[in-house]
Amino acid sequence: MSTLPAWLAPVVEAASTITVHELTRFMPPEGSDARRGAVLMLFADRDDDPSGPDDLAHRGELLLTERAHHMRSHPGQVSFPGGSIDVGETPREAALREALEEVGLQSSEVEVFGELPELWLPPSNFAVTPVLGYWRERGEVRIASPDEVHAIHRVAIADLLDPEHRINVRHPSGWVGPGFLIGPDKDVILWGFTAGIVARLFAYLGWAETWDRARVRDLPDHMLQGVPSGTDLAPNTKLEE
Repeated sequence: MSTLPAWLAPVVEAASTITVHELTRFMPPEGSDARRGAVLMLFADRDDDPSGPDDLAHRGELLLTERAHHMRSHPGQVSFPGGSIDVGETPREAALREALEEVGLQSSEVEVFGELPELWLPPSNFAVTPVLGYWRERGEVRIASPDEVHAIHRVAIADLLDPEHRINVRHPSGWVGPGFLIGPDKDVILWGFTAGIVARLFAYLGWAETWDRARVRDLPDHMLQGVPSGTDLAPNTKLEE
C-alpha cells in the first residue's frame, strides 16, 4: 500500500485532474504521427526525517540533469532524465530506463504515482509523457553516461519557488519563456520544456509565489547551439536525438 509523504498529496491529486491545456497550448494535430518520449519527474524528501514538517518548503526536492557541454545539440541544457520510448515500452518503463542509463537510478527505489498529460513539442514532433515518481528508497546516483550528462542537480522545491530564483529567459530570436536559477551558486539556468512543466504545475498547485516578471536573462552562448525558437515549451534535450 502506498504511503507517500503528506507534502506530495497535492501533486498526486494534480496528476488526476490537470489537463494538457493547463500545461501547454500545443496538442498533436490529427495524423501528426508524433514520436513518443517520456521523462521522469522525480520527487524526494529534502532531508532524512520522514516525520518532519509537511511544509513543502522544508520537505521536497526534484532530481534534474545538466546535459554535457560538448554535445552537438542543446549543450548544457537542464532537464528531467528521459528520452525516446522504445518499441514495446510504456512511458513509465522508458522514463525509468533512461534514468538508470543517465544517472544510475535504480527503478526499485522509485514509486511511480502518476503521469501528467502527454505534451507535444512541435519543432521535433515529439509527444512527451512526464512520469511522476517518489524516490522512496533513496540510494546513490552518479553520472552514468558522461557523454550525455555534465552534472546532476538535486534542487530544493523551496529554491524553485523562491522569487529571487525566478526569471524569464530570452532567446536571440526574441522567444521568451519561464526560467529558474539553480545550482550551488544559482548560475545554472533551467529553461525550456522542463522549466515550462515545473512553472505550470506549481502554478496549478497554487504553490507559485509572486516574482518580478521584468527580470529577464539571455541564454548563455554555450546553450544556444541547436536551440529552435518560437516555441511555447522548447524541446527537451534528449528527445531531439
